[in-house]
Amino acid sequence: MNGIFITEQLLNGVGFGLMLFLIAAGLTLVFGIMDTMNLAHGSLFMVGAYVAARVHVASGSMWLALAVAIAATVVVAWVLEFLIMRHLYRRDHLAQVLATFGIILLADDAVKAIWGAAPIMAPMPEALSMPIELIPGLPYPAYRLMLLAAGLLVAVALYVLVNHTRIGMLVRAGASNRSMAEFMGVRVGHIFSFVFLVGAALAALAGALMGPISAVQVGMGESILIPALVIIVIGGIGSVRGAFVASMIVGLVDTSGRAFLPPILREILSPALAADLAPALAGIAMYLLMAIVLTFKPAGLFPARA
Repeated sequence: MNGIFITEQLLNGVGFGLMLFLIAAGLTLVFGIMDTMNLAHGSLFMVGAYVAARVHVASGSMWLALAVAIAATVVVAWVLEFLIMRHLYRRDHLAQVLATFGIILLADDAVKAIWGAAPIMAPMPEALSMPIELIPGLPYPAYRLMLLAAGLLVAVALYVLVNHTRIGMLVRAGASNRSMAEFMGVRVGHIFSFVFLVGAALAALAGALMGPISAVQVGMGESILIPALVIIVIGGIGSVRGAFVASMIVGLVDTSGRAFLPPILREILSPALAADLAPALAGIAMYLLMAIVLTFKPAGLFPARA
């Protein structure tokens, strides 16, 4: 392993972490602020990816695909929130888990009926298809650099929204003491609906951006949901800052494990044993990280509530 390879993998880890943050931020807002467990959050990620891929193929415009994917997913989320989620806000977590798991099954079948069961590949934007040489000997895909920039911009915008705007203040008030906020005239139900739609928009953006570098397929939402749950547990439920820090850590740990463990193990173990052991260790790395964090900080790194 040389310095170029290590730098490239670290950049990949940061990019993966930022995409995980888009998922985890929406999930931690819904779970931490609204106290609602929404397992169907990954299905919104899947809807955004499928819509963006199809619109991009039809129009040839990535920006139009992003806009349509976010708008369509927000509409789906609004219908979902109006028909189901708002009736679950005051229910216990078991009812929320069962209801949203049912939504996952319905969403997967709906996607199969509309777009088919075969995976599809979203096209890569032509303007971002060429690599950019960051340093001599390190050409890095322009599209992945765009992912880095988009993730950082969204992280900053979300931090400002939650911590430095009137809407963010009302969101925090409704989460801290719903009854008191309602007595003070805050329409907490409307605020919670807004938070749910913001989370859906973030999930759709992540799905649309991830499409060109991964297969768009049925069930992709469930596979991304598990790392997102790990992130909000590590970062602290309800904490946007915690979700960002944990996303960076998980992204780097996961990517580094898959890139660096195989050659390291081949130096000390037989090639056959290293080939079997490296993927297993890389796959459980983020769960080991979660176990270590919870051992010393059971509330997460940056708990939203003391």
